[in-house]
Amino acid sequence: MATSSTALEPLAIGIDIGGTGTKFGIVDRVGNVLFSSEMSTRKHAEVTSFIDELYNLLNELIIKAGGIGRMKGIGVGAPNGNFYTGTIEYAPNLPWKGIIPLAKLLEDKFKLPVTLTNDANAAAIGEMMYGAAKGMNDFIMITLGTGVGSGIVANGKLVYGHDGFAGELGHTIIIPDGRLHEGTGKRGSLESYASATGVRLTTLELLEKSDQPSWLRNVPKDEIDSRKVYDAAMEGDELAKEIFEYTGKILGLALANFVMFSSPEAIVLFGGLTKAGDLILKPTRESMEDNLIQVFQNKVKILVSHLKESDAAILGASALVWEKN
Repeated sequence: MATSSTALEPLAIGIDIGGTGTKFGIVDRVGNVLFSSEMSTRKHAEVTSFIDELYNLLNELIIKAGGIGRMKGIGVGAPNGNFYTGTIEYAPNLPWKGIIPLAKLLEDKFKLPVTLTNDANAAAIGEMMYGAAKGMNDFIMITLGTGVGSGIVANGKLVYGHDGFAGELGHTIIIPDGRLHEGTGKRGSLESYASATGVRLTTLELLEKSDQPSWLRNVPKDEIDSRKVYDAAMEGDELAKEIFEYTGKILGLALANFVMFSSPEAIVLFGGLTKAGDLILKPTRESMEDNLIQVFQNKVKILVSHLKESDAAILGASALVWEKN
């Protein structure tokens, strides 16, 4: 049955491009994900074949949602996505190298306006529109996943910087001459310690340095991940608890620096590591307060995102459409 697109509320398309998979969906203005699906990013060596598959899959959802006439635009969150130029630039974990004019490729294919930004900035906009930061003009979004992403909102606006790449807080150096980050070649970055990857590396280091008994010693080295460390900590494993304590201490130190830089109302944490709850949040809060000068102490909330993890990326990307209009 044909539906009149004029009588219906406009909808937005949200696309989240990750190194392994791409999620996409159709979202209404209040943040309901009406239809969604996903596909592999990794299997497409060429961006053109990626866009062809995305178009075919997304088109099915567009038809279900009432047709292209209802679509106001497309928002895309992607690693190293540049808001100003609509390009993905030198993304280390995507199969396409160099500078990819993604927004233009999508506009040509879908005949809709496209807004692109990096994945953490998209998450921050989603949080401001639908989540824990609703109504806030000043907050910092930190995503704790395989890496550490961030989006900074100041005076109600996302901070993009002069070239579109502001907000790489995961790559700030927290421990001079510290742990090597294999992706960047830099030492001591926050991402090297406070990501799921960082938790794994801390675990391997502690197991080697100490002879403390731990259930984690029974796990083959290549199978150790943050989930297993969490499980061990929940069973009362002291070494596992120590790992979260150490991770929280470093994260809190970094957050103190970020607070003193932009004086946010809150820091919103999102991603896999937040599932550890107080194991990581308690040492993070304590360390942040310990490292703040008096004027900033006991002012900044640390919140965990309200958004459902499976929808958050799509919501954040789709929010770009409403932001622009």
